[in-house]
Amino acid sequence: MKPQCLVLAIACLASLALPQAASSQEQRKNVSQCQAIAQGIPKAQFASFSPGTPIIPAVSEGEDVTFTFLGHSTFEIDTPGGIVIATDYNGIYQPSVTPDVVTMNKAHQTHYTLTPDPAIKHVLHGWSDVPGEKAKVDLVVGDAYIRNVTTDIRFSYGLGGSQQDGNSIFIFEIAGLCIGHLGHLHYELTDAHYTEIGRLDIVMVPVDGGLTMGPDSMSRVIKRLRSSIVLPMHRRGPPVERFLSMIGKEFEIVYAQNDTLTVSLRTLPRKPQIYVMKDVQ
Repeated sequence: MKPQCLVLAIACLASLALPQAASSQEQRKNVSQCQAIAQGIPKAQFASFSPGTPIIPAVSEGEDVTFTFLGHSTFEIDTPGGIVIATDYNGIYQPSVTPDVVTMNKAHQTHYTLTPDPAIKHVLHGWSDVPGEKAKVDLVVGDAYIRNVTTDIRFSYGLGGSQQDGNSIFIFEIAGLCIGHLGHLHYELTDAHYTEIGRLDIVMVPVDGGLTMGPDSMSRVIKRLRSSIVLPMHRRGPPVERFLSMIGKEFEIVYAQNDTLTVSLRTLPRKPQIYVMKDVQ
């Protein structure tokens, strides 16, 4: 074969291989670090992407994530990269600055608002407005990767019945940490839920024992998740001790003097810990 023909043949083969290589690379980018079975990961939708920006935030030990309890089931989560997230955002409990991302659930009006601040760039609903469809959240914003796992909810105010996939557990992957917000959880999780969720290092848990699940059911969920840090929230009526009494000696109980916790992958406690912030006590 003439040298010119050989060069042309190599160039053609290289061009044919590029789409396949790019496709393989794209599949690798979208893998969650926290999910137990990578095959179940859908493609992520990327926000504010620019050349040189990592697609899925890399594990980065030693970078701090800060949690601030704002009220009810709303936490402000501040990432090392400066992204501000508010969970179960209802417009009442406001972060110190306009959040970049808010998540919502619709079990009660204290968990969502239909009139969020227009300055909020990403408003993520834990429900779908299309009958028969699940909410699908799979989003990268700065150094945070956010996804959801849908759960069923009971209808509110004594109407009876339930709605399939009416709410979501939101999962935030930040600085190597796997962070979960259980939202307004009404039913114990199934094996399929646990598989979708994967590992959770830190989990925010409703402990009211009435509007959500009872404390015995919730304690079973917590024990199976085996998170390093449990942040109680959504306390109404019964004191938090009722929930804590169901846990046993598997967790260390810490009563905080304020409503803020700063943690990194390296500073996770060795023994699982229930960290009760001041305004939840």
